[in-house]
Amino acid sequence: MIPTHLFTNPAEFESYQAGQVIFAEGDPAGKMYVVSEGEVEIYVHGHLVETLGAGGVFGEMALIEQRARSAKVVAKTHCKVVPIDEKRFAFLVQNTPFFSLTIMKIMADRLRRTDALID
Repeated sequence: MIPTHLFTNPAEFESYQAGQVIFAEGDPAGKMYVVSEGEVEIYVHGHLVETLGAGGVFGEMALIEQRARSAKVVAKTHCKVVPIDEKRFAFLVQNTPFFSLTIMKIMADRLRRTDALID
């Protein structure tokens, strides 16, 4: 979980209504997101794989790899998310060491859970 106090400027937020698609599988990458309020659901090949609340991160893999999205993310409830583009991501990595470690832990955890689903 990313502490939401890193993102306090209301102008940074994007709002989504329940049921609204934030991005779909195959969409181009350009941003990752941190959930500020509400919940989002992550689907891979139509299967719900994770529900995230405040502090949850999604879209990081596509941003880091600069590849198309591998998941669809839908607002479960009305939510606010903070978009992080590559420039801001680099800034956070350089100036906030725990941010980098948290992203790596999130990615490792998702990989382990995905592997467990395959086994």
